[in-house]
Amino acid sequence: MKEISEALRESVRKSANHRCGYCLSPQQYVMSRLEIEHIIPRSKGGSNDETNLWLSCSLCNRFKGAQTTAIDPQSGKEVPLFNPRFQSWREHFQWEANGTVIEGLTPTGRATVVALQLNNELAIEVRRNWILAGWHPPI
Repeated sequence: MKEISEALRESVRKSANHRCGYCLSPQQYVMSRLEIEHIIPRSKGGSNDETNLWLSCSLCNRFKGAQTTAIDPQSGKEVPLFNPRFQSWREHFQWEANGTVIEGLTPTGRATVVALQLNNELAIEVRRNWILAGWHPPI
């Protein structure tokens, strides 16, 4: 499989507005380069085509791994994970009133919150500090 060119990487970063597609962490507030993530993992036949790539922070990318589906904790049904390239974040998620917790609004949103551990202890602590600095939640 051909490598992802720097031009394609930059196109994905720009399309994603330099934010993680899952937790919305902005590049300027994380200590490592946001990663180019395969929505359908290469191990499951996903390609390096731009339509299969998006930006992800290292935590979300690690927790997602090769998953493409997860269980909605409310219905108990297996559903597709959120696709940040083709689905609207605001249709599937919202910020809890205090801005530190991401709530899933749909089966896909709820399953993604659990599968990617979007509200892990580290993420909540970082968001709490971003709020104190006036950097969060995203508008």
